[in-house]
Amino acid sequence: MFKVWVDAGHGGKDPGAVANGIQEKDIALKVSLGIKERLESRYDNVQVLLSRSTDVFLELRDRTNKANAAGADILVSIHCNAGGGKGGFESFRYTSASQTSIKLQDVLHKSIMGKLGGIDRGQKAQNLHMVRESKMPAVLTENLFVDVAADADRLKQTNVIDAIIDGHVQGIATYLGLNKTAKEDNTMANERDINVVSPWAKEAWDQMTNAGYFDGKRPGAPITREEMAIVLKRLISSLK
Repeated sequence: MFKVWVDAGHGGKDPGAVANGIQEKDIALKVSLGIKERLESRYDNVQVLLSRSTDVFLELRDRTNKANAAGADILVSIHCNAGGGKGGFESFRYTSASQTSIKLQDVLHKSIMGKLGGIDRGQKAQNLHMVRESKMPAVLTENLFVDVAADADRLKQTNVIDAIIDGHVQGIATYLGLNKTAKEDNTMANERDINVVSPWAKEAWDQMTNAGYFDGKRPGAPITREEMAIVLKRLISSLK
């Protein structure tokens, strides 16, 4: 049984970054609870332990002491960013991180960016308590900026929070080599009709179909290299 320690940053009297009607501690807790629920329900042989499951204050040393005492296999600390600029996502490991922490950061970062999209601020190293004092591979994620209006607007959207949660879940599962539960495999196989376009993709699908790049069939099906070659050929021909 793998033990995953998920640390929701801040909490209680410490709200973390605050701007645009958002408190960092609330986003961190929502994401952490989502990670626990989805990882444990979708994958076998994994237990998610939380620094906090409610809005309480914890000292940093208490968080890492508990994770170390529990013998967690990995630690992921969840945060939101602040400081202005263009916003985006970034992740942190310790400045003298182990190779396993570097690998965890790489897998997790790429998975989250794949789900979340937007500005990639990169994989960074910094002398942060949560990644320094943890005895297991550890990564801290900074999930968008609460003080950047565009990011704050995204953080208020359920689908964006879902993307952040799913990115963490997929990254953790990939790093640990977890297997999906039989129930989840069946759900995944039956959850969508490949002949029906997803609402979020309908406008783009209709435009590309009308332009002749796709034939309008099977919008939810995986694309083969042969089909991609046809699409690219049509695109290149339209540019001549």
